[in-house]
Parts: sequence; structure tokens; C-alpha cells
Amino acid sequence: MAGDQTELRVFVDANILIAGSVWPRWPYEVLQHALKGDYQLVINSYVLEEARRILVKRFPQHIERFETFIAQCDFEIVNTPTPEEVATNSHLVRDITDVPVVLTAIKAGVDCLVSEDKDLTVRDESTAELRRHLQIYLRGTFLREVMDWSTEQLEAARGRKWQDIAP
Repeated sequence: MAGDQTELRVFVDANILIAGSVWPRWPYEVLQHALKGDYQLVINSYVLEEARRILVKRFPQHIERFETFIAQCDFEIVNTPTPEEVATNSHLVRDITDVPVVLTAIKAGVDCLVSEDKDLTVRDESTAELRRHLQIYLRGTFLREVMDWSTEQLEAARGRKWQDIAP
């Protein structure tokens, strides 16, 4: 589980886990950095269950890849907020189903959250309060700004297919 206290701790939402299991593009690379130990992945049971549920329902052919990632990754699991905590903090984002995600990330004290969810990543008044508590990155921005990816690396992964990745 969690390593050195100075290690970068990153929370990812279900969208990143799903997209990273289905397509070998930027979300996949975000997850690969976790596997390599470039940062400490932090998640909660809510995110794991949501990703698993959607993969089974919409992308069953990719569930094995997700389960393999979960089995191989040294992630830190943190507590999901109670329904009362979610209700009390419903002002953080416009979609109430995102509150357990952002509240967990805030309470866990992570360095940032990586997401593809527009309700979390849009930079307007609807996320102003959230951004006061949490640094949020889109997957490509995280790779560029935090993992130091070059434009060439980002472009190489943009439209990549599974057959483009060496086994």
C-alpha cells in the first residue's frame, strides 16, 4: 500500500480506470505510470465498484484487463464518504454522484485528481469551490505537466490501438 510520505499521491476516477482499460491512449498511460510506481495511486471502493460495473455492462471484453491492472497495481484504498458526508458536501460539484469521488480525494489529502469528467474538469463557477480544495487534471494535461511528457509522446498515444502496443 502507500509508500514514502513524500511520494506523489494521485486519485483517479472511474472514467480513467474505464478508459484506461478499454483504449491504449492517455488514460491507459496514466495507469501505466501507477504500475511503474511513478506515483501512488489512491482510490476508494466507490470508484472501483463503479468502474467494474460499467466495464461489465458496456465493455465486458475489457474487464480482464481492468482486473489484471487492479491485481498488479500497488494502490492505496481510502474510505468512501458516508451518505451524510455526501449530502453535507453536495455543493462541491453539480453532479451529486461525483461528490463521493471528490470528497474522498479531498479527505485523503491527495496531490491531485485525474479525470475526464466535464463536471469536474470544467473551469467555471460550478467547480470554483472544488478547485479551492483540489488540483484537478485532464489525463493529457497530467501526463504533460506532472509526468513530463513531450508533445511527441502525447501525439503518439492519441489514436493508438491495442495492436500498436508491443506485447
